[in-house]
Amino acid sequence: MVTTTLISPSHGALGKCNPSDYKALIDIKKSLSPYEFSWELNSWVQNTDCCDWHGVICDDKSNRVQGLSILGGEISGQIPSSAGDLPCLLSLFFRNIKNITGSVPQSITKLKHLIRLDLSYLSLSGPVHDFLNQLTVLNFLDLSYNQFSGSIPPNLSDLKNIRTIQLDGNKLTGSIPESFGKFTDDLAVLQLYNNKLTGSIPKSLGALDFGYIDLSRNKLVGDASMLFNPNHDLTRYIDLSGNRLEFDRTKVKFPKNLNWLDISHNKIFGGIPEKVQDLRNLYMLKVEYNRLCGKIPTGGRMQHFDSTSFSHNKCLCGSPLMSCK
Repeated sequence: MVTTTLISPSHGALGKCNPSDYKALIDIKKSLSPYEFSWELNSWVQNTDCCDWHGVICDDKSNRVQGLSILGGEISGQIPSSAGDLPCLLSLFFRNIKNITGSVPQSITKLKHLIRLDLSYLSLSGPVHDFLNQLTVLNFLDLSYNQFSGSIPPNLSDLKNIRTIQLDGNKLTGSIPESFGKFTDDLAVLQLYNNKLTGSIPKSLGALDFGYIDLSRNKLVGDASMLFNPNHDLTRYIDLSGNRLEFDRTKVKFPKNLNWLDISHNKIFGGIPEKVQDLRNLYMLKVEYNRLCGKIPTGGRMQHFDSTSFSHNKCLCGSPLMSCK
């Protein structure tokens, strides 16, 4: 293990760097090893201006550290608790480092100005802690592709400024919290796919005009028709594939700006509504492996989808499948 001897620098040696921020960054570097395999950390040379270090962004006026990004590299360790000692931090990114283990340190709740938190493609485990709701100005949360388990904390709905929640690619269980219906339309992206979530989709989610919602590859059951609201202007991407959803598709209407719809590999029945022809920007449609019946509409952009989009249903017919009898 490589060790670092901390020498107290003169203020002049630090240039613009705030001394307390400098100490926190050196502590972060010391807790990650072997740091010589990180392109960012190689530039973190003692007794130099931390505002010039890779992955460190300082405010032009105050010179306080506002952004910290450590992306990739063969380093190991845990998310350093000393990250919470950068009080002016607006964004914190640890991403694509498979040897970062442990859990999210509670010390990050000291970051009262944190807007973006990205701890994705690591090997973090344990629960998604409910103390994350203390990051009151957070608008971007990405904990995707880790090994988090347990249920989704209902109090994440306390994040009144949140626009993106990405918890996909984990081992989360239980149901989608009913409290998620308390979010406003500011929540533009909700990604919970590739987990082990069960139960039904909360009806309250139907009131939210998501731009992007992906609940695919879970074990969700029941009705999802509430997510299809023709009055929603923002909704463009809906992926519910690979679940156990079961509802009548015949009378379900579409958000008018929808461009991606994947409901494949479920138990959805009924037919494909004629109104699908009115979706001028639809470039992805997948309904295969369901229990759908009836004639496939042919207008609009429907000619752009081949037989694989409609295969393995109960009795769908018409182009691009066999003609209806």
